[in-house]
Amino acid sequence: MGSDGMKADRLRVAIITGASSGIGEATARKFVDAGFAVIGNARNGARLLEMENELGDGFCGVEGDASSTETIERLFETARSRFGREADIVVANAGRGLGGSVSGADLSKFEEILQLNVKGALALMQLAAKRMVEAQKTGFPKKAADIVVIGSVVGRHISPFSAVYGSTKFAVHGLAEGLRREIGPKGVRVTLVEPGIVISGFQDGAGYDDAQVRRFKENFGPLTESDDIANAIHFVVSQPPHVHVSDIMVRPTRQDYP
Repeated sequence: MGSDGMKADRLRVAIITGASSGIGEATARKFVDAGFAVIGNARNGARLLEMENELGDGFCGVEGDASSTETIERLFETARSRFGREADIVVANAGRGLGGSVSGADLSKFEEILQLNVKGALALMQLAAKRMVEAQKTGFPKKAADIVVIGSVVGRHISPFSAVYGSTKFAVHGLAEGLRREIGPKGVRVTLVEPGIVISGFQDGAGYDDAQVRRFKENFGPLTESDDIANAIHFVVSQPPHVHVSDIMVRPTRQDYP
């Protein structure tokens, strides 16, 4: 979306999927404020353009489906064309929820969820790993490289009301840990961020009704917001290159389960 060849003197270059709302948008804003360059991906091109106008030269939007290999490759190409160097942070954030238990979930929607939450995340992690491992042959330990994967508390603790969605996060957790063991010794940090209940557009996309959201607030409130998770992500990537925060869970204080 932004003009090719435009350079910015930024501390680090980050790719964020699902950047037009929720945790992705909050992280993009946090990173730009911290002096990072950000390539933000989403399917909502109009919203990405609004963010470019708001955030200035530090943000470049790339419209497209985060589960598409072509889109993912374009993100890395944009990092080089727009900011003059490889991305050294990748936040695999794009994903959708799906309310319902194992016996009651709408399986007609499951294939789309699986494609985005698991296959898309894997494709992004795979390409990021290849590029970052190569860069860290000469970069580490002077420079950091981070792959941050957004998981969920329901990817660690079974929740009957969202068990089918949770299964995709169990898969992503396994991929993140496998990648950490593979490329951590090569100077690339892989971090799993596991949010609890976060107030964002996620609930609408997952099909949760107003009554269920109201129960979340009554039982666990005050709930965390997207900015709270963005702060955690920024903390992770801001550590010295030899310090690896490999797993971080962020819940509302009163959320006892899951």
